[in-house]
Amino acid sequence: MQNPVVIGIDVGTGSVRAGVFTLDGTMLAAASSPILEFHPEPDFYEHSSENIWAETGRVVRAAIAESKCSPDAVIGLSFDATCSLVVLDRDGQPLSVSKTGRAERNVIVWRDHRAIDQANRINAGGYDVLQYVGGVMSPEQEPPKLLWLKENLPDTWQRAGKFFDLADFMVYRATGVDLRSLCTNVCKWTYLGHESRWDYAFFDAIGLGDLFDRGKVTADVAPIGECAGTLCAEAAALMGLSTNTAVGVGIIDAHAGGIGVGVDEPILALIGGTSSCHMAVSKTARFIPGVWGPYFGAMLPGMWLNEGGQSATGALLDYTIARFGTVREEDHYWHVFTGKEINAVYAELNAYIAQKGVRADWTERLHISPDHHGNRSPNADPQACGVMDGLTLDMSYDTLARIYHATIQSVAYGTRHILDEMEKQGYAIAQINACGGGTKNALWIQEHADATQRPIHLPKEPEAVLLGAAILGAVAAGKFASIQEAMRTMCRAGEVVEPNRETADYHAWKCEQQLAMYDQHVARRESKLQI
Repeated sequence: MQNPVVIGIDVGTGSVRAGVFTLDGTMLAAASSPILEFHPEPDFYEHSSENIWAETGRVVRAAIAESKCSPDAVIGLSFDATCSLVVLDRDGQPLSVSKTGRAERNVIVWRDHRAIDQANRINAGGYDVLQYVGGVMSPEQEPPKLLWLKENLPDTWQRAGKFFDLADFMVYRATGVDLRSLCTNVCKWTYLGHESRWDYAFFDAIGLGDLFDRGKVTADVAPIGECAGTLCAEAAALMGLSTNTAVGVGIIDAHAGGIGVGVDEPILALIGGTSSCHMAVSKTARFIPGVWGPYFGAMLPGMWLNEGGQSATGALLDYTIARFGTVREEDHYWHVFTGKEINAVYAELNAYIAQKGVRADWTERLHISPDHHGNRSPNADPQACGVMDGLTLDMSYDTLARIYHATIQSVAYGTRHILDEMEKQGYAIAQINACGGGTKNALWIQEHADATQRPIHLPKEPEAVLLGAAILGAVAAGKFASIQEAMRTMCRAGEVVEPNRETADYHAWKCEQQLAMYDQHVARRESKLQI
């Protein structure tokens, strides 16, 4: 009989991916497929749960075929996903969250900021639950999004049968069982994990008391890794797997990455993709202004989690290339992105910078505040905007490379700011364990090491998010007694990138300039013209 394997399924912002793993953490195969995203107006981002589910079947089948494993060898699987809001009607069909009214657009994506006004009103209430989200609720969390739906799409609100976090929807669709994740509900819905309860008075106070009527949201919340059931016949047929396959309770994508890189004290897990998340765990609850949490049991059983984040990091680099990538050589204008995959553009820029042999202070006169999509942590300011200081009329490739380099540094200083705020509240971060798309960029890794003056530890398995989800599938299948036991077997260390100590003073100065830029931006935003 073939050795057993497990599958991790990751639903990201732009794609669904599946990875097949042995029980020692070796990835045998992986597959990826893009998913649709609708952007009907500024700050609005929408997905289709039916599109996501269909692509899930496609990538699981492709990964199994590439691995050459028998479908019967798959003993367990689990899902990680972005913290997006899925809405179904009472018949289990997609229900529109869009002003277009199109039913297939039934997911408000995590990065959607349509609910800033609702978030501000919730924050003005000073509710007890806010102390467990860093003191300030973000429009990226679910209560503001739900309140926006109720106020702006009343027909959707009246017809709704289920509201899910995306990872919970995936488990529901896979098993037919509505069992919510402690991770998703503690982190994004204000479920009080340390007390195993909802604060219903909070939802009454903000106008969402009917959210729990008729099972739209339930109190059936389980720890990650618990078995939610086995694949239902429809899901098994879609994925080409057996109905004997165990399905683990799901998890948020960044938190899966934290498991996949082996987070523990005194380690910061940095998961870099479209956005970045910064995860640290503690045996005691630490209340850090502007940093989400403390969340009990949201990533490791019995541990409190604090989660910092930057809303646009990989997305900011993409924007930088799109915005400044038109360069001029004599009288010829061209865009570096034309006909090339974005990672190839990054590789070319990295090679150019390395060939020049520039020092860190190459960016001395170019300063960037990277809050182009707001500041998630630690300023907790969704209305923040990006700022650039030091632009000229020069349109050479050299200038593009300098802007690109400075943008990476600005993202790294955002990580440093979050880390510093964590340490003010008792954390002592000795190293950073990193994974995600950002870690495929060598300059990104080195600048994070230099900016924070901490070594960056990379996992042997670079697809650590997929591995984290697969670990939950292995635990759900009964192959390990706990997530920690599975991590000890399936997570293995890889390369370590040490910081350049001689750059410490430069980066400390540059970081100070960036923090000052934010303060100046806020002062200008809040000033009023006196006539």
